[in-house]
Amino acid sequence: MSTFDEGTFMLINGSWRDGKDRLAVTAPADGSAVGEIPWGTPQDAADAADAAARAFPEWADRPARYRADLLRAAADRIDERADALARLLAAEAGKRLPEALAEIRFSAEYFRWFAEETRRPAGSVIPHEVPGRRHLTLRRPLGVVASLTPWNFPCSIQARKLAPALAAGCTVVARVSEKAPLAVTELIRFVQEAGLPPGVLNLVHGPAVETTNALLDHPAVRAVSFTGSTAVGAAIMARAARRIVRPLLELGGDAPFVVFPDADIDAAVDGAMIAKFRNTGQSCIAANRFYVHDDVYDSFVGRLVTKVDDMTVGDGLADPCPDLGPVIDDDRARAVRELVDDALAAGATLLTRPVELPSQGSYAAPALLAGVSDGVGLARCEVFGPAAAVFRFRDEGEVLDNCNRTELGLAAYIWSADVSRCWRMAERLEAGIVGVNNALPSAAYAPMGGIKQSGLGREGADLGLAEFTDVRYVALGL
Repeated sequence: MSTFDEGTFMLINGSWRDGKDRLAVTAPADGSAVGEIPWGTPQDAADAADAAARAFPEWADRPARYRADLLRAAADRIDERADALARLLAAEAGKRLPEALAEIRFSAEYFRWFAEETRRPAGSVIPHEVPGRRHLTLRRPLGVVASLTPWNFPCSIQARKLAPALAAGCTVVARVSEKAPLAVTELIRFVQEAGLPPGVLNLVHGPAVETTNALLDHPAVRAVSFTGSTAVGAAIMARAARRIVRPLLELGGDAPFVVFPDADIDAAVDGAMIAKFRNTGQSCIAANRFYVHDDVYDSFVGRLVTKVDDMTVGDGLADPCPDLGPVIDDDRARAVRELVDDALAAGATLLTRPVELPSQGSYAAPALLAGVSDGVGLARCEVFGPAAAVFRFRDEGEVLDNCNRTELGLAAYIWSADVSRCWRMAERLEAGIVGVNNALPSAAYAPMGGIKQSGLGREGADLGLAEFTDVRYVALGL
């Protein structure tokens, strides 16, 4: 894997800048060193926003074809280096290598898709009602965007923000999680090398709160796109309100997974394994609560437990590749264990076998529990790990009430052969994303986002591009 020349890792105005201090990045699989990043300051963030502000007028006025060609070139560069980039991502984030490679390919797809979308017509002509008057709308780029991303899908989530923002004609300052910053920094390097003018894309590392506040307080920043917890999202939204900065937020999730009696049970079990255990359960749209109809409960749960018990746990770069890698760090492993222990202490039953975990690294055992009390965290919180509760239900109304009782509303999953039931549930579930007999709903061409306390706005698809534009209404007198 190529590294940055002279260890410079912050991109400001087209140049790579070192920091005053440096921060080590370690592998969750065994604690070994993977690399390091400079630890910047709020002044670095302000410098990056200054550069983005200077670059904005020219970038915004570039033809759509020009921006499209650069985004397509960026996608090609990412694809060409996908294997090496995936290994780096797997090492720093603890991902299984096949999942890391899939994330890199998905990241490239965002740039490729928005390269096409930016050339589609924008705006409309409104039929006039008064002679000598004409009415039309234009879409213009917002300005400077702050793009703040987490560690669980560091490359694809950043790509999902960068690609539409750049396609719309915005300039960007990105801040990425220090827990998995290396692969996404390389990805941003590849995008810059595709030919972006200086200042159009900038990257800073540094303390999250101070860096974020410096960006939100900068007079040129017009939007903040953030993916992370609901608590942090609320704090960012409050800070953004001081300057009326547009908040685009994808926040926490507590996805229900509902299995009806007419479901294809084998397909539902396979879907459950993906929806729960992809990325070791560290996904905002991961299934956290399984609701299974009484008529198929024993069949579904029995098959699911068998599959979970057969899972192997280990380093995602090992050969053969395990079924589950580590979680991101010891704090996350501890949090998952505490959720399980609290549920057991409240009377829940562990359905899966105990697992002997590797002696080194940050690992959490896969676990399914039944008889979980409604009041414990495993039934009410975003788990962000390989544990889940299983519940019985008898009728559609009952399960719908249970699914919607949380204040979160990011994703939900339905498994049924009854089209009418699927349609009713999809309409009534309080979630921004509904997978119907589909455990992988994410796509570059589909809008992603939540409702209630799971966020504001949408990423992906034409809606994701529109989020980075303002509507200008033009009233024309002839």
